[in-house]
Amino acid sequence: MQKHRTITGKVLYTSRKPGREGEERGREEFTWTHHTDGKRTLRARCEIDEPAPTVHRDIVYSLDENDRPMDCFVRLVIGDEFMGSGLFIINKDTVECESYGPSIGRVSQTMAIDGPFDGFGTHPIVADAYITRKMDRSKGPHKRKFPCFLPSPDHRGATPPLIAKSEINLAFVGEETVTVPAGTFDCYKYEFSDEDASMISIGGEAHPPYQVWVTADDDSIFVQGGVGGYMQTWYELVELNR
Repeated sequence: MQKHRTITGKVLYTSRKPGREGEERGREEFTWTHHTDGKRTLRARCEIDEPAPTVHRDIVYSLDENDRPMDCFVRLVIGDEFMGSGLFIINKDTVECESYGPSIGRVSQTMAIDGPFDGFGTHPIVADAYITRKMDRSKGPHKRKFPCFLPSPDHRGATPPLIAKSEINLAFVGEETVTVPAGTFDCYKYEFSDEDASMISIGGEAHPPYQVWVTADDDSIFVQGGVGGYMQTWYELVELNR
């Protein structure tokens, strides 16, 4: 009998752009593995159909018993053509990367960890939800800088996997009960924002405000969320098994 615990689910991406409200624009299937030693691994497959070029991302991301990132593998296909794959290893004092792609060749990187950081931004929606665990909700609603490493500073992660660093803002907004196709959940609500433009899209625009609702339990599963501004996207949990 297996000792680990498995959670699987699916998130649907839809549009809120005028004239396209509710249209499916992508999807994400995920599996969380919870081990008895406290470590967790996320496997996620993400597909973005719109806007062009399409994005197909596979990630395998592991955290230790203290929710500190351990390693992450990313593979990207953009416009249905291979863009790159990379392995990131998060050590005590450095982040290492071994990456390969047609436009970058073979790359080896090491970046120093020069201060506290909150996580590794892998780009799947379910990972955005999980990283909110780093907020201290005992302080009540509040907002703070949220330094992270990530494999791409682009809003869709649509660049070859290389080490980047951002310092986006994250706010704990409060508690709400939310109903989505996967069920009704007690949630914590958060908002990511980027007033300092630490993450820039390929088109040169800063990331618009991004609200997320996350299960109010130790699993921290994404329930729903949306991005305003030029993106106008909405995400909902449509399947969950745990």
